[in-house]
Amino acid sequence: MNRSDVDARSVAVIGMACRLPGASGTDELWELLRDGVDVTSETPPERYDVDALYSPQPKPGMIGSRRAGYVDGVAEFDAEFFEMSSTEAVELDPQQRLLLMTAWDALEDAGQRPDGLAGSRTGVFVGNARADYLEMQFRQGLEAVTASQFNNFRSLLPARLSYVFDFRGPSIVVDTACSSSLVAVHSAVQSLRARESPLALAAGVSLKLRPDEGVMMTQAGSLAADGRSKFGDASADGHAPSDGVGVVVLKLLADALADGDRIRAVIQGSAVSNDGRTSDSLLNPSLTGQIEALRWAYEDAGVTPADVDYVEAHGVGSPTLDPLELSALGEVLGEGRPSDRPLLVGSIKTNIGHAEAAGGMAGLIKAVLCMEHGQIPPSLHLNTPHPRIAWDELPLEIPGKLYDLPDRDRPAIAGISGQGSSSLNAHVVIRQGDTRPADDPAAESGTPYVLMLSARTPAALEALARSYTDYLGPDGQGATFCLRDICYSAATRRQHHEQRLAVIGSSHQELAAALGGAGGTPASGATPAAPAPAPAAAADRYCRGETVAWDEVFGEDGRFVPLPGYPWQTKRYWPGEDRDEDTGDLAAWVLREHARTPFDDGSTLDAIGIDSLAKLRLIVQLSKKSGRDVDPEDFAKLRTVGALREWVHALEAHAS
Repeated sequence: MNRSDVDARSVAVIGMACRLPGASGTDELWELLRDGVDVTSETPPERYDVDALYSPQPKPGMIGSRRAGYVDGVAEFDAEFFEMSSTEAVELDPQQRLLLMTAWDALEDAGQRPDGLAGSRTGVFVGNARADYLEMQFRQGLEAVTASQFNNFRSLLPARLSYVFDFRGPSIVVDTACSSSLVAVHSAVQSLRARESPLALAAGVSLKLRPDEGVMMTQAGSLAADGRSKFGDASADGHAPSDGVGVVVLKLLADALADGDRIRAVIQGSAVSNDGRTSDSLLNPSLTGQIEALRWAYEDAGVTPADVDYVEAHGVGSPTLDPLELSALGEVLGEGRPSDRPLLVGSIKTNIGHAEAAGGMAGLIKAVLCMEHGQIPPSLHLNTPHPRIAWDELPLEIPGKLYDLPDRDRPAIAGISGQGSSSLNAHVVIRQGDTRPADDPAAESGTPYVLMLSARTPAALEALARSYTDYLGPDGQGATFCLRDICYSAATRRQHHEQRLAVIGSSHQELAAALGGAGGTPASGATPAAPAPAPAAAADRYCRGETVAWDEVFGEDGRFVPLPGYPWQTKRYWPGEDRDEDTGDLAAWVLREHARTPFDDGSTLDAIGIDSLAKLRLIVQLSKKSGRDVDPEDFAKLRTVGALREWVHALEAHAS
């Protein structure tokens, strides 16, 4: 297969975002990987009482490890941004909440405006195998089961994204156990190649909220006692679970290049395989199945396996799986490989634990970061090589330090593996993306440009302005990009919200000063003295909420460059916790908990999100709080906030 044929089938990774243990984004993830940090930790009490359940010896109902990898702030969510009421946010599975915010982050990273994608056939493919939040609600007893639990079925994970963003393409949850998110990537690639979707989001999400699976693995002897993945080591003793949320934004390479997108990496090929009956039981992994998946993936990618520079292994740290996986890699990728160029093989699970259905997505994001930085981070906890692995015969090396990728006069190539207890193997092949250096900011002519920022709330806008002040500073990422490209990207590659700010400057320093300086508070529409007429007029129109013709402001298209992400204004939402002080006003409580948007007495209930499903919930809650039966027909007649206040106050008066 020649290069033009390969590129015609290739898919660009144009954006990505994550929430993983120790990392709220890809930059933080790279730092901990580069520095070789293990971010697993003791199980926090809010998950479950590990002191009551832990036993170093396998016992019925007990768990054999105190540690795992945990994402901080799983209860945190910006409900107002997504126009959800407090009650809706509490009732919604945090997997959906974190997936919404991470998907938005990934779209911003890709420079794709969600409002511009609304109504398109954008596809959503989500790898997931857990429904812990729903199971926790069901365990409270049948009387606690309400209609709101409909929202937490796993099939609604992709559907939630499609609904919120109005995506009309395929919206599919993929469950092949621990290979789920890589199979989601494979499915997205196929959808793009078939022209079924012009753009696709592939994701993995898994939050470990219950101890059940850990107890089961303890009984099976497959849970790592110290909560750490020891890939390739003699002490490897099994699965070390973790949380994980990751999203990549994908587009056909030709389309991405034509649209001026940033190419973070290129997916040249992928493959999935099932072990069939090539092992002695369904749950035992198969060498044959893994070899077939590898061969098919590199055939699909048009890549000679010996040319691969790095493989992000499934790398779970199992005394059974590790020897099989490394043997398969050695057989397929070792063929024809020069003896002085061993294949580097690592595993992100040694840093964060095994994110299960999201584990493959974590590995893909790591591999993309490796390609971008031209470095391979160390794989941790390898002290004594596993004796069942023929290290002398396999042309493989697990890096114990930070390696620079050698310059081979071609883009570097990496593979990412995933294996599921479903006997489903997946492998994705990527190459380095756009390594073209940015234009030199020092070569700019000093022309003034307008920087336009927006957010959903005043507090978020102030936070965003502070982020841009740091970004534009001497040590900020923006200092490496041309001012015109920064302003062009902010204007054309970001969705514009109600709260707006525009500043004008002819240098990074001028824009930073106009934003309020270090830690300052910006003034809406602030500009330096005597600004250029065209930028000033555009800034004025923008701050008034009018449509701006970007081609008149910037002329020809600029280059898309990375920008600060949206500053989430999160609050904690968790069942059984008081979120606000109870004022004793039942009507105020109803509106605080159920209204999705700001309102006044003339606002209609439908407009603020109190729809038919919310009204069903309210009938039950009002009956409990007032001590009186609520007539559904009377309640259904209410149309406005003012009418609701009067009706609830009358209900309180009758109750007293």
